[in-house]
Amino acid sequence: MQTLAVVENGSVVIGHDGLIKAVGSAEIIESQFKGATFDNVLDASGMCVLPGLVDAHTHPVWAGDRVHEFAMKLAGATYMEVHEAGGGIHFTVAHTRSATQQHLLAALQSRLERMMRAGTTLVECKSGYGLEMDTELKMLRVIHAARQSLPIEISATYCGAHAVPKGKTMEEATQDIVAVQLPKIKELMASGDLQVDNIDVFCEKGVFDLNSTRCILQAGKDMGLNINFHGDELHPMNSAHLGAELGALAISHLEEVTDDGIAAMANAKTSAVLLPTTAYILKLSPPRARDMLDAGVIVALGSDFNPNAYCCSMPMVMHLACVMMKMSMPEALAASTINAAYALNRSQTHGSLETGKQGDLVIINAPRWEHLVYQFGGHQELIRYVIIKGEIVYENEKVLTL
Repeated sequence: MQTLAVVENGSVVIGHDGLIKAVGSAEIIESQFKGATFDNVLDASGMCVLPGLVDAHTHPVWAGDRVHEFAMKLAGATYMEVHEAGGGIHFTVAHTRSATQQHLLAALQSRLERMMRAGTTLVECKSGYGLEMDTELKMLRVIHAARQSLPIEISATYCGAHAVPKGKTMEEATQDIVAVQLPKIKELMASGDLQVDNIDVFCEKGVFDLNSTRCILQAGKDMGLNINFHGDELHPMNSAHLGAELGALAISHLEEVTDDGIAAMANAKTSAVLLPTTAYILKLSPPRARDMLDAGVIVALGSDFNPNAYCCSMPMVMHLACVMMKMSMPEALAASTINAAYALNRSQTHGSLETGKQGDLVIINAPRWEHLVYQFGGHQELIRYVIIKGEIVYENEKVLTL
């Protein structure tokens, strides 16, 4: 899934249906479409045209930031210590439960707009800050509304098992999800009121154990959801083995994955969604991307955008992946395009510039595409256009020349 082809002096033709009709050298394209008329022609001379970026893991629906926790982490507090002190997920849950749907939608639209300006054209969006049915459904409705109101493509994930709600045991939370929440979501999907694509669980010591994770993921799979879950982040939980066994599409984090777990994922073609921002902010050992790549695992990247890791930029994620996880720049680009699309079950339609795929492009004002990765934090001055389905959704007239 990691082949990178570079075409010099190339052209891309996108039809009215938003799909790519041709990709190749400008000379061949000009001959092929001689006499054709185009609604819009962009001259990208001296620039680079890339596939739209794909962010395979985000938590973008929430109220109440956690900027105060940043000082705690800088002072040495671990993720679980912040969690046990009433911070972390439960802090965000309290604020998200009390927020109106309109407030959450406005915040989500703003965050997705920022991601789009950084080149993201397809993004995975999770619920998970409700931990009870009403708020989880509120979050999923917000994601559904954003899908209908913004050009950025969304893959929606139900993550009701993001944490065990206060006042419940893990067993009680699991039963509520399987017997109450998932059936309601299935009903709303059948009526067309919701579109949900994936099921997620935080499989972790002190959160959901392997048996509960298996129960929830299987229930989601049985109603047609793709398995795409958090695993082996803080402790080795054998999540990779479980995901491979269940036919998971993707497992995220994997900082503590074992060699056997890597082998199991490679054999099952379960993708690894790696999140360098999380390792960076929590001062964790980064995931072993090099070992996964060498073993044949399909490696994707995500921003893990959430109140704990506030990053909207896949170019910055690619830079961190190269520096922290020893990925090459072509590997990081593949992980942020075609492989990330694979993790969302969209690689047949997204993630590369191929005839028949969706016309999602990022055009950067640089002579080499590597500048998008190399210039840490420089994407705002590099990205000239973002295009989704052949339509310009972001035009930046303030790009700076190198």
